[in-house]
Amino acid sequence: MKVLVIGQGGREHALVWKLSQSPQVTKIYCAPGNAGTSQHAENVDISDADIDQLLNFAKREKIDLTVPGPEVPLVLGVVDQFRKAGLTIFGPTKAAAELEGSKTFAKQIMRGAKVPTADYITFDNLNRAINYILERCGGGRFASNERPLNVTNEEGEIFQRTNPLWEQPIVVKADGLAAGKGVRVCHTAEEAIEFVRDCLAGNRFGEAGSRVIIEECLVGEEASILAIVDGKTIITLDASQDHKAAYDDDQGPNTGGMGAYCPTPVIDAAMMDQITQTILIPLVHEMKRKGCPFSGVLYAGIMMTRQGPKVLEFNVRFGDPETQPVLMRLKSDLFEMLYAAAQGKLRDVPELEWDPRPAVCVVMASKGYPGDYEKGFAIRGLDPKADSEISRVFHAGTSMKDGKIVNSGGRVLGVTALGDNLDQAKLNAYERVKGIRWEGAWCRKDISDKARPKTETKVEETKSETDEV
Repeated sequence: MKVLVIGQGGREHALVWKLSQSPQVTKIYCAPGNAGTSQHAENVDISDADIDQLLNFAKREKIDLTVPGPEVPLVLGVVDQFRKAGLTIFGPTKAAAELEGSKTFAKQIMRGAKVPTADYITFDNLNRAINYILERCGGGRFASNERPLNVTNEEGEIFQRTNPLWEQPIVVKADGLAAGKGVRVCHTAEEAIEFVRDCLAGNRFGEAGSRVIIEECLVGEEASILAIVDGKTIITLDASQDHKAAYDDDQGPNTGGMGAYCPTPVIDAAMMDQITQTILIPLVHEMKRKGCPFSGVLYAGIMMTRQGPKVLEFNVRFGDPETQPVLMRLKSDLFEMLYAAAQGKLRDVPELEWDPRPAVCVVMASKGYPGDYEKGFAIRGLDPKADSEISRVFHAGTSMKDGKIVNSGGRVLGVTALGDNLDQAKLNAYERVKGIRWEGAWCRKDISDKARPKTETKVEETKSETDEV
């Protein structure tokens, strides 16, 4: 079988690596790929958003299975175009991909399916959004001796509100795709209004920010649930936990993900069954009722609240960096599963086999990420021969320049390792991190620490090793 993987990040490197292990796969292409995917596949210089060129390539090379990695080609309708041409492709249609392409659409589907999620309200008008935020602050239009909040709306009215700090923060989200950066947890009205202005008036996220969702902030432990779906059958993968905030202790701005580990103690077998019965199955049924049956990866970002699991968001593709530790543990044939799902035959796939050892993935990033960063620095310490059954470096934002591997993105590498227990997996991952350097490289030092009981503080073993990264 010949396989085409679409994308160029760490997720795609992990997919290419795992697909290459299948005895059924004879050739893999990756478009456009990165310096790491070239270890297992032939990179093809086609953008992941150039659907016409991707289709032409797949037809010319007689590709047996195409696997889109990122959300952009899915939202653009790559699955529809490939299926129309009679090609086998794993993923949701353009209509079904709106689960990730529009947070408002996802909320409406969840409401119809009675899937538990945060209460929300959608705005495309700046003035109305500001007024709503001010109402959430409490009080009326008045001045007082307390610290006031002065905001001028679009009609020139000045609002003066006290008590700008809510008991619980609220969350503001750009409605469309924003590369993981379109979410702000806001603790004050000023912060919420600033982000709303950036979206609706400042064009910060372009069309993706032309509409915003303001919702309650869910409190608890997060978990990432990845499920393979063919429209009728659902196979859940072992749960993982992502680390979205840029810095240790979940401080700083949101990113595309600074690390992940799998499995997570937050989700045991009983809880996974509950999530399947109350979230995944109702969602799949509702999508079918709405005329956009879902096939592909259904990614549910879950918050484990006191009231039970609630959905933070849905994605329609493998998560990044969750894919790296999940696939590091998967022993089953990934190609067999994805090919069966693409043909609507997922029920024929045998029960998945997993390595019992946990895995930890640490993302190494460029200085300045998730803001502006410099590219083109040579990366030292990358040796594919050092990859083993225990640890492996997945490339995310890398490319070749003058015969050297250089950083070409914000998130550059996903250093992933197994261990007999979570502490050992973490130590193995940071041991690999310790030997990799480029100018300005950095990473979080606490990936997987959330899995420890709150009373434990065993972090010093890796802290000194990563201070300079």
